[in-house]
Amino acid sequence: MTEQQKKQQLRKYQFFATGLFTLMAVIFIVMTVLQKTNNAPWIGFVRAFSEAAMVGALADWFAVTALFHYPMGLKIPHTNLIQNKKDQIGDNLGNFVVENFLSPQSIRPFIVQLKVSEGIGEWLAKKQNQKILVEQISDIALGIVQKLEDEMVLKVIHAKAEEMIAELKMNTIVGNGLDYALQKNMHQKLITTLAKEIKNYIFNHQEVIQERVKKESFSIIPKFVDDAIAEKITRGLTQYFEEVEQNAHHDLRREITHQLQIFIAEVKTNEKWQMEFEKAKKEILKSDTIALYTKDIWQSLKRTLMEALESENSLLKTYLFKNLSSFSEQLQTNAQLQHKIDHWVRVTAYKTILKNRHRFGTLISSTVGNWEGKELSNKLELEVGKDLQFIRINGTIVGGLVGLIIYTIVYYCS
Repeated sequence: MTEQQKKQQLRKYQFFATGLFTLMAVIFIVMTVLQKTNNAPWIGFVRAFSEAAMVGALADWFAVTALFHYPMGLKIPHTNLIQNKKDQIGDNLGNFVVENFLSPQSIRPFIVQLKVSEGIGEWLAKKQNQKILVEQISDIALGIVQKLEDEMVLKVIHAKAEEMIAELKMNTIVGNGLDYALQKNMHQKLITTLAKEIKNYIFNHQEVIQERVKKESFSIIPKFVDDAIAEKITRGLTQYFEEVEQNAHHDLRREITHQLQIFIAEVKTNEKWQMEFEKAKKEILKSDTIALYTKDIWQSLKRTLMEALESENSLLKTYLFKNLSSFSEQLQTNAQLQHKIDHWVRVTAYKTILKNRHRFGTLISSTVGNWEGKELSNKLELEVGKDLQFIRINGTIVGGLVGLIIYTIVYYCS
């Protein structure tokens, strides 16, 4: 019902109550005049009824009007109660709600019956609801990403990156990385590859060795001797590196492993290496490298997120749908999970309500207190004024009946 309809309804019942009072007044006047010329007993009874009815109507009109207005504009004490006592009404209403609706005894039966998990599970089981939830999550996330200021985000990422780099102990990280590679025998693959490449290079470039032998040889030594020496060197080196390539336990492999272990220990503990890494870190922090990387990372991440949130069939939304379906199934079938969630919700809701119940009272009190007194009075009159007019009507009728009874008793007793 609109406010205009409520006003029309209120005026209708006010007119009816006032009309009834007017009718009683007319009857009283008529009976008074008629009584001067006619001694019929019934006239006295009717006159007594209408007289008492007027008194009852006026008394109840005053009582009803005094709630919302000054009767006839007269500022009589304890009238216009709603407007003058709105702060007290707000406080009392707030206390009433807190003490009677938010007490432990009142909320405990309601809290105990809460079964949130069951309702959520049934709701999430519907594909349409899953779609609504995913779209809402995506819209919220997209709005957050779009509203983020790039410059602010870049500053935060850049500051965190600098902080992380400054705290890094590069010698330990590099040493541990090399140690891990050594433990996993990753270096053996490198040795195998190098041995194979060296072997092939020597085999395919025998003339280089021949030229070198010839250059280092004496001029009196014949060429065929130099060639023989070069061939033996080539064959020996080729066979040696082939052995390294084929034999996983070759002495050279053991020696390389041993030297790497020594190198790793030096990287971890030698101050020289630590100083070198610190120097490298400072150079990185001074340069624009971090800023460039930060910008590239954020732009790429932002673009990827926005595309995933806007696309209907993105991997992100597919992942959300999959997990929502799984979660809804768990909520409907896993009794232990249901009990756990429901128990948590009940305990949390119970504690939260009891902890903050005084705030509900404060909210009601402050809300009522902030209302304009006249506005509050008018609002309440529109809401309950219609029913209060029946008090006036009943007061008129009951007053008349009481007056009639009194008149009847006096009449027959005299």
